[in-house]
Amino acid sequence: MKHLLRSFGFSLGLTMVAFAFVLLRMGAAALLVMAILAAIELAFSFDNAVINAQVLNRLSPFWQKLFLSLGIIIAIFGVRIVLPLAIVSLTAHLGIGTVADLALHHPHVYADKLELAHPSITAFGGAFLLMLVLHFLMAEREVYWLRFIERPFRRAAKWWVPLVCTLLVVAGLSLLPENAHKGATLSAGLVGMVIYAALNGLMELMGKLFGADAKGAKQVGWAAFATFAYLELLDASLSFDGVIGAFAITSDVVLIALGLGVGALWVRSLTVYMVRRRTLEAYKYLEHGAHYAIGILAVTMLFAPIVATPDFVSGVLCLGIIAAALVTSRQAAEHEEI
Repeated sequence: MKHLLRSFGFSLGLTMVAFAFVLLRMGAAALLVMAILAAIELAFSFDNAVINAQVLNRLSPFWQKLFLSLGIIIAIFGVRIVLPLAIVSLTAHLGIGTVADLALHHPHVYADKLELAHPSITAFGGAFLLMLVLHFLMAEREVYWLRFIERPFRRAAKWWVPLVCTLLVVAGLSLLPENAHKGATLSAGLVGMVIYAALNGLMELMGKLFGADAKGAKQVGWAAFATFAYLELLDASLSFDGVIGAFAITSDVVLIALGLGVGALWVRSLTVYMVRRRTLEAYKYLEHGAHYAIGILAVTMLFAPIVATPDFVSGVLCLGIIAAALVTSRQAAEHEEI
């Protein structure tokens, strides 16, 4: 109970405040919608929590707390409110004030304009996440889960291979006749690739220059800052579709921000809990499962202009892979104990 309160007490307190605000200001029906949005965000972001835990484990306790405090402010107001406004402003060529007015007073119009930006959003996020998955598959490791997939990737590991593979996928998709958004796929996909490569390279460089060399030492200073920025951008890449999909449930922008924000808060608390309880050490294939789930999301996002995959299909597949990773991890641990 002490560990649970330490990790989830902050999230529980803010959730109760948010629920009370919605109940008093908007009513019981709005509260139900908010709870549904929060539950969907939490269910579809478990793989994000696992990836975050793997990266967050490199940071010092101070930066881990910053990830939960300042990071959640960025996640709620930056990623789920300000960033969609900025995207609509850029794609619709409207002032940010005009877009904010649409979001608050004409939410259906705002949702339509956000939907128009969807091809660029999915191309960016898909390319970014595909780079992440390929980088993981080619990294040196002691533990393999699906060896028939991971070992060939490991043998082909070169620093440029994820970049070239992702470029071929993005370029190929942008040339398909079935793709009605060729320009958006190519341009946004290239931006996603470049940003991932730059941020990942910066994170590794800062780790070498300012990170501790001792085994088990935690990152601080600029190395921790680069890792923190990487986590925030990863969260953004995984959250865009959720913001757009939320408009299928409600057009109230405030309710969407609160519902998704509460879900994001619990995802971050779950991340911190897994770091403190060393969950990734106890379930050694969980990190692999999360990356495979992210790979499914990357593919569905990149192919979105050609084949629209229902959210529940990708969600079920992702949760199924993570469940398989949990079960096989447990079985491996029991076998090692014998």
